[in-house]
Amino acid sequence: MTASDTPASTVVAQTHPLDRLTETEIEAARQILVDVGLVTDDTRFAYLGLDEPDKQDVLAFDPASPPDRRVRAFLVDLPSSRTQDVVASLTTRRIVRERTLGENDGQPPVLLDDFESVDDIVKADPRWREAIARRGVTDVDLVCTCPLSAGTYGIPGEEGRRMLRVLSFLQHRKEDHPWAHPIDGVVAYIDLTRKTVIEVIDDTVMPIPDEEGNFDDPEATGPARTSLRPIHITQPEGPSFRVDGNVVEWENWRFRVGFDAREGLVLHQLSFDDRGRRRPIIYRASVAEMVVPYGDPSPVRFWQNYFDAGEYLMGKWTNSLVLGCDCLGEIHYFDGWVADDNGHPQQIANAICLHEEDFGVLWKHTDIYTGSAETRRARRLVISFFITVGNYDYGFYWYLYLDGTIQLECKATGILFTSAYPGDGYPWASQVAPGLGAPYHQHLFSARLDMMVDGVENAVDELDAVRVPAGPDNPYGNAFTRRATRLHRESEGQRLADKAAGRVWQIGSSESVNRVGRPTSYVLYPQGEPLLMADDEASIARRARFATKDLWVTRYAPDERYAAGDFVNQQPGLVGLPAFAAQDRDIDGQDIVVWHTFGLAHFPRPEDWPIMPVDTCGFTLKPNGFFDRNPTLDVPASPEQHAGHGEHGGHDAQCAHC
Repeated sequence: MTASDTPASTVVAQTHPLDRLTETEIEAARQILVDVGLVTDDTRFAYLGLDEPDKQDVLAFDPASPPDRRVRAFLVDLPSSRTQDVVASLTTRRIVRERTLGENDGQPPVLLDDFESVDDIVKADPRWREAIARRGVTDVDLVCTCPLSAGTYGIPGEEGRRMLRVLSFLQHRKEDHPWAHPIDGVVAYIDLTRKTVIEVIDDTVMPIPDEEGNFDDPEATGPARTSLRPIHITQPEGPSFRVDGNVVEWENWRFRVGFDAREGLVLHQLSFDDRGRRRPIIYRASVAEMVVPYGDPSPVRFWQNYFDAGEYLMGKWTNSLVLGCDCLGEIHYFDGWVADDNGHPQQIANAICLHEEDFGVLWKHTDIYTGSAETRRARRLVISFFITVGNYDYGFYWYLYLDGTIQLECKATGILFTSAYPGDGYPWASQVAPGLGAPYHQHLFSARLDMMVDGVENAVDELDAVRVPAGPDNPYGNAFTRRATRLHRESEGQRLADKAAGRVWQIGSSESVNRVGRPTSYVLYPQGEPLLMADDEASIARRARFATKDLWVTRYAPDERYAAGDFVNQQPGLVGLPAFAAQDRDIDGQDIVVWHTFGLAHFPRPEDWPIMPVDTCGFTLKPNGFFDRNPTLDVPASPEQHAGHGEHGGHDAQCAHC
């Protein structure tokens, strides 16, 4: 199938295979799909993104002969909800692959059109209006309907339907935040194709909490404090990083910045210049999925769990960042381009923030024998973006350090998803304000790390700290050691963290050794917080099976991108990582992908209301024998600065003797 005979050069300019999609490319992709008859007035784009080439094709990239530039699109026909998964070539203007989703494939991501239509559908239903009236609400114009992904629970009559489930909140007036006033005990099930209410669950009538939670109203919060004096972060000579298109270089680091409507920020081809030798570490790093499962089993809330990447496309909800609010210092911004529901390009200005920041002491020693007193200061490069999905906001911060450390920190903030609070002893929620509950829940993320430590052939060893009992070889009982267990196959590459054993995972090269003869490697340090706490046979446990293990190691395959599968919405489950790993491929000295689950178990506090201070989670990758010695020995000493308000004047001494 072909769109036209238009020369390829008019469709897409020569580009690196991993460059972010541009406005022109998104418009060109839409036109190709229109020209071949796949897009009509009733078609909506649930997703459009770069279909990345195979890793080997990218590593062999020759600008004179670039690989095919392709996009992938999920196309939904609104009258029928028929969904097509299409790959189109921008280079040749041809359709490369086309598939219509079957009943067991799940549904496409939720559309903005779906959100916008739900309010009218729900408020037109007499059963819902009666249920709302039973709770004392007479003005439905002050009710905010909250459409939420439906999941799949084997409920008769729901098979094959494209659905949402809808909870409701009350506003006292249009500027009042509705999350403070949940209209509990009632939920509507919506058929998005027929635009009808399938069912209204009208359960227990509970009082609607009356106290407002308007954190942005000075009359409610009181006057702003005046004691905080300004902090100015300046770099008079400019930043130390350099940006060339999508490529960033900073203090031996080099990588490409990517952006996807589903995953948001993606880092490509992360490498380190080690004394003139460019050494690869990670080919591709992203947060491939996140799930927020709730723990309230009541008839109104048992279904509450959300996959922010697979169901909602978290990249599309990326914030435009603001200097002085979201970012401080000498900032470089990258814009993001996504396709809207009609397939037209939509710009997200300042989607990604790049800056460097001081990070305290890097290393320090005062020697009692030589009198040497040396200090070096650390700094790190920060690559970040922020999303808002419904009530919650998430920031994703990748940190690169001078010593070769890589870190991901996720910051959760925003507003709690609220409920009424039935009374003391309710086991499924916290009371955060009078009569206001916040159900217990988790935030679980899956980082996809396509590793490439000194080459594509890598292996993983599980490292445990081991106590050694007293005996002939340990007469005083002080000994302890470390045990390494090699993971040979995908069936062995599904692992749990163990804080008691200090368990970490070493990703080592099968091709390169350091000067003491050991494989060059990086070590993944997990936080080891609780994994998915639902029952093993629960629907959410089947759909979010990735969240039942801290670590998965799989063989690289270009089409294995998402931890919970390609189509997560209303998918019955056991796809994604469990299906990848079921192939039981060799992972010892192969081209491997490391998937790491991390997150938060959130038992909300009153201090989390009416807006939640940032809570954090993440992981760290540290070099372990990757370098032959400390790679920061050449970091220069910093000028000494005296404390105070300037009364001592300047001083240009070095921190070597400060």
